[in-house]
Amino acid sequence: MSIDYNSSDGIAVITINRPERHNALDVEHYNLLSEAWTQVRDDPAVRCAVITGAGSKSFSSGADLKSFIGRERDPQELWLTQRGQLLNRGLEVWKPVIAAVNGYCLGGGTTLLLATDIRVAAEHATFAVSEVKRGTIPANGGTQRLVAQLPHAIAMELLLTGDSIDASTALRWGLVNRVVPSERLMETAMEYAARIAANAPLAVQAAKELAIRSRDVEIAVGLRLEQFVSRTLQETDDLREGRLAFLEKRRPIFKGR
Repeated sequence: MSIDYNSSDGIAVITINRPERHNALDVEHYNLLSEAWTQVRDDPAVRCAVITGAGSKSFSSGADLKSFIGRERDPQELWLTQRGQLLNRGLEVWKPVIAAVNGYCLGGGTTLLLATDIRVAAEHATFAVSEVKRGTIPANGGTQRLVAQLPHAIAMELLLTGDSIDASTALRWGLVNRVVPSERLMETAMEYAARIAANAPLAVQAAKELAIRSRDVEIAVGLRLEQFVSRTLQETDDLREGRLAFLEKRRPIFKGR
């Protein structure tokens, strides 16, 4: 039982490895997942990450409720906002993240999904934020990102009924990018990752950050930020390499400098 982390060729693969609990997360595994996201953020060799679950039944069923029932909490924890940060809890990871959804994507699994950039689902995957059926809410961004990423009426249907949807419905509503047979799930996710990792990493991270921050700023501010970032990238070795490779009709070799 662990959070498995492997990295090669610029791609980090994080696997929630707790299949006997449908890859649910208790306090220990949340902490391990936080460490994994921090490693993705801080390792300059990593250009893209893929997150998935162990086994064929579940991506993640979210928080392991049994481990939290009856757990005493210090009220001061509410203000320890930077402790144990997660991708969907506010940790800023500007490297692209791809979700490979291999089964149940429920509760915190869905809120994790909402914090990723590209999503591939197996045909048998199911999705739900069913917290209202348990007397709580989908925290860690569930109430915030769902309405930002889906049409209002659809997001509210999912939030307020707690009902699940299948992979084809998730694709139709734009919650995932692609639905593939389960045997092609990781292959497809890794293909996306390889295509992204081959691009200029500074430009990729800049593009992601500008796109994410555009939700919170006026268009005039966003356009000005684009100008500054574009000007900064003009001074990089990667931009010079991109131009030279274009002229020489070859694939560029980007180094993130």
